[in-house]
Amino acid sequence: MPDVGVLSAHLLSGFQKELFTRLAEAGHENLRPRHGAVMAYIATTGTRASELSERSGQHKQVVGTLVDELESLGYVVRKPDPADRRAKLVVPTDLGRDQMVQARRIVTDIEDRLAGLVGADRFAEFKAVFAEVTRSY
Repeated sequence: MPDVGVLSAHLLSGFQKELFTRLAEAGHENLRPRHGAVMAYIATTGTRASELSERSGQHKQVVGTLVDELESLGYVVRKPDPADRRAKLVVPTDLGRDQMVQARRIVTDIEDRLAGLVGADRFAEFKAVFAEVTRSY
């Protein structure tokens, strides 16, 4: 049996391929898996880049580059943070919010399909154990 790193890589690769293929079919053909470091962690009301970096585990400069890309693609804008005018929030645009809705729907579909393969209870237990294991990293 492959080790957990190989299994995790296969799961991530297959998951991302399906997610981004289906997002492209839903009109979001310019998004790439790397953009998930922002789009998967952003709040609809906006999130500071430093929080996106912390949540995604990506370096601040990487997140800054991704925000620049997403801003040029029309998915996010930078706005002053009302809680601290010196800080900026990365806020999803209408296009970004549509992507977030579509991604949630697609992820639910993928998870439902996977649960159908192994049974809902086993899949729920798998997710719980997987989450527990990943918290150590």
